[in-house]
Amino acid sequence: MFFRDNGGNASFRRIFWTVELIVFCLLLVPIVREIFFQYFGRWLYILLFATATSALLTPIMIVIASKTGIVDAPGGRKIHDRVTPLLGGAVIIISFISALLANMILDARDIALIAGGTVVAIVGLIDDWKSIRARYKLFIQVFVVILLIRSGIILDLFPNHTTWGYLLNASLSIIWIVGLTNAMNFIDGMDGLATGVSAIISLFMGLVAFQTNQPFMGWIAIAMLGSCLGFLPFNFSLRRPASIFLGDAGSTFFGFVLAALAIKADWADNNPIVSFATPVLIFWVLIYDMAYISIERIITGKVKSFRDWIDYVGTDHIHHRLLAVLGDRRKVVLFIFFLCATLGISAITLRGATTIVGILTVLQALLITVLVSILEYTGRNRKDSGS
Repeated sequence: MFFRDNGGNASFRRIFWTVELIVFCLLLVPIVREIFFQYFGRWLYILLFATATSALLTPIMIVIASKTGIVDAPGGRKIHDRVTPLLGGAVIIISFISALLANMILDARDIALIAGGTVVAIVGLIDDWKSIRARYKLFIQVFVVILLIRSGIILDLFPNHTTWGYLLNASLSIIWIVGLTNAMNFIDGMDGLATGVSAIISLFMGLVAFQTNQPFMGWIAIAMLGSCLGFLPFNFSLRRPASIFLGDAGSTFFGFVLAALAIKADWADNNPIVSFATPVLIFWVLIYDMAYISIERIITGKVKSFRDWIDYVGTDHIHHRLLAVLGDRRKVVLFIFFLCATLGISAITLRGATTIVGILTVLQALLITVLVSILEYTGRNRKDSGS
């Protein structure tokens, strides 16, 4: 019932699910938990717990979504060709929070971050079931970010002890979190794309956390990584369509939590260039896609007001444009994965780098973006010409 696909893909999922069930049962044993905490580290326990929980829940959510009608039907701008369950977001939220609770160590700002992400995800879940207008979702996201700011999760680019500095930091925090939340939602247009990108971002955020001795940041990033890894085999395959989608609940949860975590983190000790460049490089693919479509839609007159920008739905995102070049969805997904990983590697090499190295690394990212833009422009011309 859980594994309806035929062939090797279904066999792999059965084996994967069985292994994760064994791992999950072992992790529940108190002595095993203590051994991990004492000898292997909390991060490994959190990673395995999140992965196992996510893998076990996913087939169950497939059945629940199918029976309750929370599904994504093909048609319109959507490129999938069969009805697909949409409760992947619930899998991610439950496995992520469960792994952190199993760790039993959270500070007040962590709780605020998780609560805010959950609220945004619930709105996304309602939208998956009964559509909500984009402007209402945006309003709720802004409101939740304001509450996060009140809890102490705010950018520190300007002096927060001054009124003007606080207002600037608060405004930029809203733009960063809300922008990346929706950028992750926009990129969720192909099997496994948002899940894989979130896993890569989480991995590099976790690496930076351990580079800079920030355990709370590391635990949250690792919990997100594990949730992605347990879900990904059901969401992406090289041979068959996805068995379940994230839905708005999952993609917005990914974007919100990771963007807010980036603000909460300390990226460098005394180097403003490195502190700025590291998170920008890790999130570069999302930032680039959001900036590109916004500028292109304004220049071409597709959107003429803020309301138009909010409500506009198109097929001009990075994965759509690359599809016109590469001609295969899985190639597009893998291309974006490697692009995201390449920029993430650049980010972790910045630790201890000089200012000039930081500037050159950002310049390198810009040049990579130019190369990708040339590919996308070529694809758009092919699509327009019908060749």
